[in-house]
Order: sequence, then C-alpha cells, then structure tokens
Amino acid sequence: MDSAFVSCDWLKAHLDDPLLRIIDLRGRVLPAAAPPPHYFTERGAYDAAHIPNAVFVDWQVDIVEPGSPSNDLASAARFAELMGRLGVDAETRVVIYDNAASMFAARLLWGLRYYGHERVAVLDGGWDKWLAEGGPTEARQPQVERRTFVPKVNRRLKADADEILAALDGGGVQLIDVRSPGEFAGDASRAKYGGHIPSAVNLPRKTMVAADMTVKGAADLREHFAGLGIRLDAPETVIYCNSGVSACFGLLALEVAGGANLRIYDGSWKEWGNDAGKPIAKAD
Repeated sequence: MDSAFVSCDWLKAHLDDPLLRIIDLRGRVLPAAAPPPHYFTERGAYDAAHIPNAVFVDWQVDIVEPGSPSNDLASAARFAELMGRLGVDAETRVVIYDNAASMFAARLLWGLRYYGHERVAVLDGGWDKWLAEGGPTEARQPQVERRTFVPKVNRRLKADADEILAALDGGGVQLIDVRSPGEFAGDASRAKYGGHIPSAVNLPRKTMVAADMTVKGAADLREHFAGLGIRLDAPETVIYCNSGVSACFGLLALEVAGGANLRIYDGSWKEWGNDAGKPIAKAD
C-alpha cells in the first residue's frame, strides 16, 4: 500500500485479507449558498448495502472533536477509542471509501496519518466506481474484534491560525484554498465573513476530480497546478477549506502530483472567517 489511493481491482483482490479493515464514510454536502442544513451522513445507505466487511463511520460525529465550532479532528483519546472499536491497530491496513469523490475518505486518511498510522489508502472512485465495476455488496453488519490503537501525533501535518498569521508577513508559506470560486471571492460563506486568507490561491476541489470520481492523473494535475502558479516544491504548503474536509482531498491530489511539505489548516475558514481580527482578502 505505497499510494494514497487503491483501485477497485486491488480491493476486490484483498477483500478476505484478515489484516484489512474497510471503512464506509458516505455522506454529502450542499453548496454554501443553499439553505441549511448543509451536511448529511448516509448511515441508511450503508445499512442497505456496503462493500463486504466494511464498517461505518459518521464523518460529522465520530472523527470530530465534540463542541469544536470548526469541526476539528477528534482528540487523540477519542480517535484512538474509535479506531480500537473498529478493529484498527498498528498492523491493520485500512481502506476508506465514500460517495463524494473521496472528500470524506481523504479526511479520515489524513486523521489516521496525523495519529501515526500510515497503512491507509482511499478507494479511488469510491462507492460509485465500485458499483460500476461490479464490486460485490452486502447488508450484513460485520463482527469486529476490538484492538488497541496507539496514537502518535505527527504535528507536522497540521497548521494552526497563529502559524499562518505569522507566516503572512514573511511569505514563506504557500496557501491553497480548495473551496468554490464563489466562496473564495466572498460571494458565499459558511462563516460570518466572506473571502479568503490573503495570498491564498483558489484551487477548487472539483477541478482535481475526473469524470468517474477518481482523482485526476499526475500529469494532468501538474499541468493544472502550474497554470495556477502552485509550486509542488514549496518549502511549506498549507491547504484549507471550510472545516478541513475538502482540504484533505486537495492534499492527496497535490501528493499524487509530486507535492511535498503539505499541511492542513484544520480550523480552516470556519475558524478564520469567524474571527474579526483576522485579515481577509476578497476577489477584485
């Protein structure tokens, strides 16, 4: 499992691997301009049918720290309890899928990496591609043996608002905003204030997704990033969105293209855009 993505064929060949845990993270998000609520979890869809042996995780609750206004990643203790309950330990290989072009799956992958678990990948194309390629499904709830997950925080993978603010004057950080163009411009916002962090480049998540919901190929991504002036070899690149979910897919796409030194601003716009003291830019 050398890549952040695995194919449906790979997963079909490994369905019976006793050290593999498959996690279903299906859900959906409505546009910022739509009336709330905007966020939905699709547990009912999982109950009706899922990839064999897959367990379900609620992307809005299970991997989020309770009470966080910006839906920050769950604490080490909370995250470890969930992973242990799902049967994940240091020896487990994890494959995650969703029905949202890997947006939610990428978030959990990043969370696992942040807590030191590198044996993890996203099913490229997710649930829709699995069905299109004739992948088997079942409604049976798997019986999972609890294991012990020991979190080991990789602080380098996460950036906070103070670090970004301090870097704005020096210009040493490449900022990438993967929200929609309307949100970047300030025409719509999920926070009190609209706009973007000064110096950020707008890289909408959907521009990195192919027609079959897989991540675009490395060559296409590199060409796209170069056209936007995005450097894959920047000393530090921080990606953000509204609450750190879409940003994680952006991180993986940059990684596919050969990017390095990539970090997630977990608080993202829901933190920055609700703080009257933070500098905000808007499109001309």
